[in-house]
Amino acid sequence: MPPPLASTPPPSLLARLKNTGSLFKQLPGTFRLFWAASPKLAVLLGALTLMAAVLPAGIAWVGKLIVDTVVAAAQGSLEARSRVYGLVGLEFGLMLGSAVVERGLTLTRELLRASLGNLLNERILQKALQLELRHFEDSDTYDKMQNARREANSRPLSLVMQVFSIVRNGITLSTFAALLISLSPWSVAVLVAASIPAFIAEARLAAEGFRLYSWRAPEGRKLNYLEWILTRDNHVKEVKLFGLGPLVLGRYRTLFQKFFSEDRALAFKRMGWGLGLGLLSLAAFYGCYLYVAGRAAGGAISVGDMVLYLSVFRQGQAAFQGILTSIGSMYEDALFMSNLFAYLDIPTGGEATRVLPAKSPPRGHRNAIELRDVSFRYPGKDAWALRDINLTLRPGQKLALVGENGAGKSTLVKLLLRLYEPTEGEILYGGVNLRDMDVEDLRSRFGAVFQDFVRYQFNVAENIGLGHVPALEDRNRIVRAAEEGGASAVIEALPKQYDTMLGGWFEKGQELSAGQWQKLAVARAFMRDDAEVLILDEPTASIDAEAEHALFERFQALAADRIAIVISHRFSTVRMADQIAVLHNGRVEELGSHDQLMALDGRYAHLFRLQARGYRD
Repeated sequence: MPPPLASTPPPSLLARLKNTGSLFKQLPGTFRLFWAASPKLAVLLGALTLMAAVLPAGIAWVGKLIVDTVVAAAQGSLEARSRVYGLVGLEFGLMLGSAVVERGLTLTRELLRASLGNLLNERILQKALQLELRHFEDSDTYDKMQNARREANSRPLSLVMQVFSIVRNGITLSTFAALLISLSPWSVAVLVAASIPAFIAEARLAAEGFRLYSWRAPEGRKLNYLEWILTRDNHVKEVKLFGLGPLVLGRYRTLFQKFFSEDRALAFKRMGWGLGLGLLSLAAFYGCYLYVAGRAAGGAISVGDMVLYLSVFRQGQAAFQGILTSIGSMYEDALFMSNLFAYLDIPTGGEATRVLPAKSPPRGHRNAIELRDVSFRYPGKDAWALRDINLTLRPGQKLALVGENGAGKSTLVKLLLRLYEPTEGEILYGGVNLRDMDVEDLRSRFGAVFQDFVRYQFNVAENIGLGHVPALEDRNRIVRAAEEGGASAVIEALPKQYDTMLGGWFEKGQELSAGQWQKLAVARAFMRDDAEVLILDEPTASIDAEAEHALFERFQALAADRIAIVISHRFSTVRMADQIAVLHNGRVEELGSHDQLMALDGRYAHLFRLQARGYRD
């Protein structure tokens, strides 16, 4: 892929021209995408563009012949009178061909726009699948993704079409220049000189437009977020209760007004430059018009020559300005394409950079997990999220992680799933370093339900079956997972049971309570009945005490010979574990069974008594 361009355009014209070379480096990658979208349409577009380029000169020349023939016929030439009809018919045929070609170009462009837009959206989504959790937690990556997605449906085709436009106008201009030189060589120089200022202004304004929209990416996300607050069902209760509507709408309006002011200033600048340079071009045209009309009046050239000259000069001026405008637009399009390529080139590390073949411990429930001096800090952060963690988890062992928010419990789970790599130390699975395992193979051995589980706007069966995609159509397995996760009663009460559409986004969607959604999430985790490790991150936060007790009885049976990791703030849940690790400031402060930690009378015992006192009170 070509190198990404700087987000701030060079300030001077000389620097801008020097940067043009790097801009054109975006073309090969863009044309590869263009060809991949539809080779047949790409060839058709090229053929139609070539025909559209040569037809104007032919039409202008036939027009000159018609005028000269009409003048000769008016002077009594019978031969000229008969030729007029043939020439008019020829011009009609050329005009008809031009209309068909233009319609063909329009149709081809629209088909290519759809094909190329779909291809790029797929590439963007495929890249999103390759990104790691650290990318999604990084605002800069989100900005790159937003810039790439915002223009994916228009910019690539626009850049290609600008190139075709330059070729088309270049061919047309060459044919016009040959006709103009025979009549007035210096008029070609006038045509070029009158168009250059428009190119300079267009390039400058294109760069300003790119800079404006690129700098907006973070604020654009904020605008979308404010809109999200006011339009999503899971926000409406607090918006109504706390009267947040006027505040959020006010911030939305302020940000929109800022965007509008910037857009208006740029629009007025474009209008001012366009009007001034348009007048310059108009003056150049009428200066040449005066000269040619004088020559025709003096008999130096024929009336047909004068008509040809004026037609060719006007169209030639438009063609030359079209070339320069296309170059200016290419500058802006290439800047946006650099954003797309920068996003697609984000290094993903991990499995993407593997050189040696991945190692894979044997399948089964006999693989232990060992953390050796594991430390971790998030990218761009100085504070350690985890520090010097040493733990060994053996099959059949239940480990509970407790500690205050931010102690590192969820971070530890992220490392086990290789959503992040340890900054220091190593994690072994069945004696194999996680770095050396194929990441898909590793994650296929885990079943998990997270505190921030996803509420998929799909039907019930899919909400559960997504826990093991290969078994998505296995209704018996889905039903068994629902029973193990305690979701059967919830499902049986729904209108279409497993075929009930859930959520409020689509038609006839059935909304569930938080506890009901959580039961489905637990059932989703139980879809992987061959999982070697089970992770439950606050699995009972939204369900009642009776359902919690029933869940953990099933969980104990299911995890009898597996490694199980439970994160919970409920000590009634935690005390069932074989080992309890108390995390504080990213370190394991205490480790042992419930009875051992109570006897130690440390942090765990203190927290347990506080919670027990709350239940008694």
